[in-house]
Parts: sequence; C-alpha cells; structure tokens
Amino acid sequence: MATRRTWLRGLLVGGLAAAALPGCGFRLRGADLRFAFATLRLQAPADSDVLQGLRAQLRAAGVTVLEAGGPPPAAAPSSAPAADVILQVLQDQRERVVVGTTAAGQVRELALRRRLRFALRTPSGRELIPATELFQERELSFSETVVLGKEAEEALLFDDMRAALLRQWLMLLSRAPAPQKP
Repeated sequence: MATRRTWLRGLLVGGLAAAALPGCGFRLRGADLRFAFATLRLQAPADSDVLQGLRAQLRAAGVTVLEAGGPPPAAAPSSAPAADVILQVLQDQRERVVVGTTAAGQVRELALRRRLRFALRTPSGRELIPATELFQERELSFSETVVLGKEAEEALLFDDMRAALLRQWLMLLSRAPAPQKP
C-alpha cells in the first residue's frame, strides 16, 4: 500500500512540475523557431541524413519545402507555390581521418568530421546568408580488438554531429532576414 501511495505521490509531483514548466518560461531548445519565409526551394547535389532532418524540422515549423527537381518558377502553374528563398547546399561531407598510429602502424586514433556549406538567397539572387560553413569534429580512439564496438561508437558520434549541425543550421536559417517581395 505504501509503495502505491509513494508511486502516486511521485506521479502527482511530476505532473505538477511538468504543468508548471511552461509557465516559468521553460522551453525546449529550438522548439519555437520562426522563419522569415514560408516556402523554401532546396538545391542539393545529393540527399543525406542532415537534409532529411532539415526537411522534417522545416515542415514541422510550417515551411513548405520544394525540391530542386520540381518545376521552375516560370513554368509552375499559378496554383503552385513560388519559393520565397532558395537554399543551396554547396557541400555535405563526412570524413574519417587517421590521426594517430602505433609503432607497428596500426590505427590508434581517428578524427571524425562533418562539414556542411550552404548559402541562402532569394529567387532574384539577393544573398540572405552568404556561403557559410558549419563544421563538427569528434575524436575516436581505435583498437583492432574491439572493432564492432568502435563501429557502433563511430555511428553514434556521427549521429551526434548530425544533430549538432542541424541545430546550428536551423538557428542560422531562423535568423535570416526576410526576403522582400518584388
């Protein structure tokens, strides 16, 4: 009986705390981003996990994402939305570089890098965000004896870098100036 009462008390206290958080000004980081554009045309050489995350976050924020393969603005029917801005992905690269070896020539340490370059402009060509590079790097010790564990750790580190780049990218896009309509 006491265990159930303790559990109910904990549930009540947790519920009250969760209800009070928004009232004190608490917000999840990046949870209320607003963008100065309603429609974005994405031009990227290839799809990646960062681009998939960006599409999902922009759509969740109410931004219409048009793909570069879609109809050009001049050929688009009048009911099709025209892009307010064009996001051009110039580089999206993952690197795995050996930075340390043993005396026997075995890999001892790796550097994992994720590099993203992009620019944001209006359809008329006015730059809202000039070519900008976002970069993340993590170090990974390596051992041939635990290859499977290190592969899993590497995947987690790349996922962490993807999430960090995505947060930075969304913050930069949310701070972009509003495109002026002609």
